[in-house]
Amino acid sequence: MDNKYSIEFISDIREQVKKELKPARYEHTLGVAYTAACMAFLFGEDPLKAELAGILHDCAKCYPHEEQIRICREAGIPLSSEELASPAVIHAICGKHLAAARYGIEDQDLLNAIGSHTTGRPAMSRLEKIIYIADFIEPLRSEAPNLSEVRKLAFQDLDECMYRILMSTIDYLNGRGVPVVPATMDAFLWFRAEREGTGKF
Repeated sequence: MDNKYSIEFISDIREQVKKELKPARYEHTLGVAYTAACMAFLFGEDPLKAELAGILHDCAKCYPHEEQIRICREAGIPLSSEELASPAVIHAICGKHLAAARYGIEDQDLLNAIGSHTTGRPAMSRLEKIIYIADFIEPLRSEAPNLSEVRKLAFQDLDECMYRILMSTIDYLNGRGVPVVPATMDAFLWFRAEREGTGKF
C-alpha cells in the first residue's frame, strides 16, 4: 500500500480540511469518509484510500461558486454551459484540482472519485462508485427518497445502487425543472445498459 495513505498522512489532511470547512460540512465529510471506508472493506478497496477520498471530496465547498469557477478557469479546466448552469456540481471539478494542487494527491483514481462524486460518469471505478454512494447515504443524510432501501443496497450491489441513485436524482431534478448535466445522464444510461445486460429487470 502506498505509504501516503498512512494514518498520520490522513490525519494531517483531515486537520487541514477541518480548518477550511464549516462545521456542518465537516461533519458531513467525516460521515462520508467513515461510510466509504466501511464500504471499501466490504468491496475489496483500500479503506484508507477510500477514507482519504471521503475527507477530500468536498474540499472546494468552502469557496463560493464564483470562486470555484475562477479556480477552474485559472487552472485551465473547461466548464461546459450545462455545468455553469448547475453550479452545485462545480465544487467536485474544482475539488479534484485542489486535491492535487493543494493537498498533493497524485493517485488518479482517487482524484477521479472526487471529480465524479456529484454527477457520476460511465464506467466508474469501484472507488468512484463508493464515494458517490457514500456521499448519498452517509449517516447525517435524512431527506433523500428511499434512503433506507438505498443504504441496504449500498452494501450489496454497487452497480444497482448507482442505478437507483442516478434514477432518483434525475427524477428529482426533472421534477424541479433543473437541467441534468450530460455526465449524469450518460452515467444513468450506462448503468441502465449494464443492468439490462445482467438481467436485473
